[in-house]
Amino acid sequence: MRAWPGQPFPLGATWDGNGTNFSLTSENAERVELCLFAEDDVETRCVLGRHTAHNWHGYLPGVGPGQRYGYRVHGPWAPERGHRFNPHKLLIDPYAKAIEGPVLWDRGRTLAYADGDDLVIDLNDDAAAIPKSVVIDESFDWEDDRLVCRSWNETVIYELHVKGFTRLLPGVRDDLRGTYAGLASDAAIAHLVDLGITAVELLPIHHIADEHFLQERGLTNYWGYSTIGFLAPHAGYAATGTHGQQVREFKGLVKAMHRAGIEVILDVVYNHTAEGNQLGPSLSFRGIDNLAYYRTMPDDPRTYMDFTGTGNSLNPVNPSVLRLIMDSLRYFVTECHVDGFRFDLASALAREFHDVDKLSAFFDIIHQDPILSQVKLIAEPWDVGEGGYQVGNFPVLWTEWNGMYRDTMRDFWRGRTAVASFARRFTGSSDLYQLDGRKPFASINFITCHDGFTLRDLVTYEEKRNEENLEGNRDGTTDNRSWNCGIEGETGDVAVRDLRERQRRNFLATLLLSHGVPMLLAGDEFGRTQHGNNNGYCQDNEISWVSWEHDDSARAHVAFTKRLIELRHRHPVFRRPSFLTGLEHEDSGAPDVWWFRPDGRAMTQGDWERGDASALGAFLNGAEIMDETREGDPIVGDSFLVLFNGWRDRLTFTLPPVRFGRRWELELATAEPEVASGSWVLRARGQVDVEGRSIVLLRRAG
Repeated sequence: MRAWPGQPFPLGATWDGNGTNFSLTSENAERVELCLFAEDDVETRCVLGRHTAHNWHGYLPGVGPGQRYGYRVHGPWAPERGHRFNPHKLLIDPYAKAIEGPVLWDRGRTLAYADGDDLVIDLNDDAAAIPKSVVIDESFDWEDDRLVCRSWNETVIYELHVKGFTRLLPGVRDDLRGTYAGLASDAAIAHLVDLGITAVELLPIHHIADEHFLQERGLTNYWGYSTIGFLAPHAGYAATGTHGQQVREFKGLVKAMHRAGIEVILDVVYNHTAEGNQLGPSLSFRGIDNLAYYRTMPDDPRTYMDFTGTGNSLNPVNPSVLRLIMDSLRYFVTECHVDGFRFDLASALAREFHDVDKLSAFFDIIHQDPILSQVKLIAEPWDVGEGGYQVGNFPVLWTEWNGMYRDTMRDFWRGRTAVASFARRFTGSSDLYQLDGRKPFASINFITCHDGFTLRDLVTYEEKRNEENLEGNRDGTTDNRSWNCGIEGETGDVAVRDLRERQRRNFLATLLLSHGVPMLLAGDEFGRTQHGNNNGYCQDNEISWVSWEHDDSARAHVAFTKRLIELRHRHPVFRRPSFLTGLEHEDSGAPDVWWFRPDGRAMTQGDWERGDASALGAFLNGAEIMDETREGDPIVGDSFLVLFNGWRDRLTFTLPPVRFGRRWELELATAEPEVASGSWVLRARGQVDVEGRSIVLLRRAG
């Protein structure tokens, strides 16, 4: 078959109604064959004879949506020089908008080398094992849908897994469970809306290739941090089909979320691919142009730099690779209406050569891009390389998963951190973000996430229990700064159970009252457990799926979480758009924040420096909050007292003097969650007992 010349851009397979243009980038290839597959897997090859600016391209009339295809790329087999071309290996299109399914490891040898020696080329064809790329029809009726564009300080994020969230959810049709359509169902969205969630952060939905070693163990890469297609929604989450239908179904999910006022944020993995180290399979990038796509060692291009712990690091220094990342991001915003991205191991993308450089080309391009600079950008600000922990060092426009917040709050509630650290994190981490012009919402606050214990397990287990991962319980974090959160040593089953539930409420209250952007892990609102597994990346089963069988305790925790989120939405003092100053306001005669000891006196320098202090109070002034994202007068809202007791024993707090408020009403108490707002009324300089390891929140009533 002969192809017409076609066009070098756009890359990938583009159907125009009459035929399809194909274009593939490879700087070092010598010949590229487009391979078309019929439904019976009969293969027809077509040489892409035109080569423009490293793009190999051709146009085939009559080829349209549903056509399955792949590439065979010819070039030097010279691993010692970084070249691993092998035309016996079928390759997935990096720009494919749809990929039909998983790698079928038992149907072909996907390694490009033979006899265990990566210098020796393998001549076995692997087309039967490789999922085919699919030409799609990109049309979709969005009606009047558009990005939600909710301001950061009004955002509450909910991290979830597309499959795990709905696999067991009542009210979802059996054939839709665990799919994009299931997540778009009334039952799923109703839970999110009722809870008060404003944004879902989806674990990776780019097309995934499970590692061979997991497949051999009967496991999968459930979390999905094993990307092989950066423009293709994962086929395994589609209920309607995998020959392009997954794209339409994913768009339908985004549209349904937007109708409910919920933003969609994608967890994206541009730091590495599913191909592993130099001994891994040849699925796409390695065979298309290994030296261009991956960061190889300068003195030994046979091997890879690895800043990710996965065996390889994608090479964003290369212009073609950087273009792939940007094209992927723009595609999901413009064509799929996604509202933002969370970048896995983002420090790896910032490495120009070896050091992390926050002024790298990656950031420069995003900042000048008229589309990407306007969406939500979240960094996981670390990688596993030297100097990779970069919390607080990302540029303006970026928010960050604040690992320091997580660690400090866990330490406080187990009695092992200074109150100064706690106060900094509670008020937005100004020490990390203020000097470079960012705001409190630069801090994405979280206590738990997909990686680690769930909230219930955090306060339950002293040791991880990862045996079912089949790695001898050696995997997963070994020091979570969290085991039992100080509960060890308590006696009595009822006492331990009650204290664990209270600690869960303490974490939820701390998270949702803190300045910054709260992120809740799916299921933490009712106590989802993974039975001590703190690394469920390979558990596509009941260990990781959200269980919806709720007892009275679970329902009570849901109600408490809803109460907190509603409180946050209703009172701007908990979501201030600017950092606190401690300065007095003219009208109120009180500062925006005032910290005090349990005896009601102001914290002194010595109090802040004490390493054994675990109790303090905060006055949060709701008057005259300036919101720089909106025009108009300052916001005037309610003021609050937050009383934190991180000790085991009950403490008596004395309230501040009358200039901070004459009368105070109870808003909530984590030790008595069933007590209604307004049940207690106290006066200035009055006293209130705060149970050990608990929070009391008081609202000014006069």
